[in-house]
Amino acid sequence: MQYAEPINNLIKAISRLPGIGEKSATRLALFVLNADRDYVATLADAIATVKEKVSLCSVCMTFSDTDPCRICNDAGRDADTVCVVSDYKDMTAIESMGGYRGTYHILHGNLAPLKGVGPDDLRMKELVRRVESGSVRELILATGFDAEGEATAAWTARPLAGRSTGEGKFRAAP
Repeated sequence: MQYAEPINNLIKAISRLPGIGEKSATRLALFVLNADRDYVATLADAIATVKEKVSLCSVCMTFSDTDPCRICNDAGRDADTVCVVSDYKDMTAIESMGGYRGTYHILHGNLAPLKGVGPDDLRMKELVRRVESGSVRELILATGFDAEGEATAAWTARPLAGRSTGEGKFRAAP
């Protein structure tokens, strides 16, 4: 169906969100169109604010409104232990369990050559820098059990093998 140009533009913008097809985008656009102005202003402000105030933590690469983030700044955590995860959702899942008291490093993806995601697309340089600083004693590779996660874990371990940790050297598992 042909809508007015501003509605079509909104539908196109919403349909670019992951998991949102044209039908869902149309439904959401029509919802926004029918919503009261206060709600729409609040939604627009929330979107603008998240882009303005949230950035990557310079230590762990998580999304945060402070730098370093609250987890990296928490004195009750073991900063020597770093759990390497693929994305922000993985970190929040581990955090929701409540048992892990170390810190994190978020790679922002897994290796996926068929999807055009290579080593340079991940936050590996920042992880290597952390290890080279001597402040990391243990790395937990939690990148997933699928082929992409396993490949990412193996790829992550390789450049870190033999690097000094302050208490010895990292060893890549065979």
